[in-house]
Amino acid sequence: MEIRQLQTFIQAARFESFSKAAEMLGYSQSAVTVQIRLLEEELCCRLFDRMGRTVSLTVQGERFLEHANQILYEVNRTVNDMSADQELRNPLHIGTIESLCSAKFPGLLNRFHGKYPRVNMRITLDSPEKLIRMMEHNELDLIYILDTPRWNKDWIKVLEAAEPIVFVSSVNSEFVAGKDLKLQDILGEPFFLTEKNANYRQALDQHLALEARALKPVLEISDTEFIIKMVERNDGLSFLPYFAVEKFIAQNQLAVLDVTDINISMYRQIFYHRNKFCTREMEEFIRLVKEFEK
Repeated sequence: MEIRQLQTFIQAARFESFSKAAEMLGYSQSAVTVQIRLLEEELCCRLFDRMGRTVSLTVQGERFLEHANQILYEVNRTVNDMSADQELRNPLHIGTIESLCSAKFPGLLNRFHGKYPRVNMRITLDSPEKLIRMMEHNELDLIYILDTPRWNKDWIKVLEAAEPIVFVSSVNSEFVAGKDLKLQDILGEPFFLTEKNANYRQALDQHLALEARALKPVLEISDTEFIIKMVERNDGLSFLPYFAVEKFIAQNQLAVLDVTDINISMYRQIFYHRNKFCTREMEEFIRLVKEFEK
């Protein structure tokens, strides 16, 4: 039994497909089929039921998956322990959303690269749902998302921090001086919003729908920095995570509006898959994120 056979088996189980496992691992499909067949012969049991182009684990396959994950975990832990005194150099692939990347990652990556220049960082931007799927298919080392609180028995959560979502305007807006504003006071203004698939935009739309109201923005775009520039010019209002606008508020370029009849928060969360060995590179990135929280 070889380590590569275990890796192939785990990927085939995750994707429920030999062809997708082959694509993920850089093998031919026939090589995956041979490796699985050799495993089944050695274990004297059938690990997969084949149904057309898809495969599913048998009862024995489910049991063996637990052992295979544990074996690979211990192998990775041993390798990590033996290299504990060596400079960090393994690649790190992180999934996140656009607004977090723009606001949080420049400082984080600058600090990380300064300490560990040999680590090749890769960042993938997408929606929380797609990033979670990628994590579950071992296409990402960890994910840093903004969403409602998430939990799954197969995930390890290492950070959860509440983040208010706020209405913002330029400092010259007529609404800045207003106290105890209501949603109805500002709904007629031009709005620049993220696209409807952004979870905090969805939360706003759902809140308005419950009151039989709607908001029609003059612009929908996924680029948070562009939205901030438009609002700063006093061209309209927006609804954004506080972390995305915090520095602009501190520099007196934007202002938070005192809208009192709505209170929406999301949570910044970091996960990695339970079956993913947490490398020293992952540990150090997580440590730096928490350090920035202080």
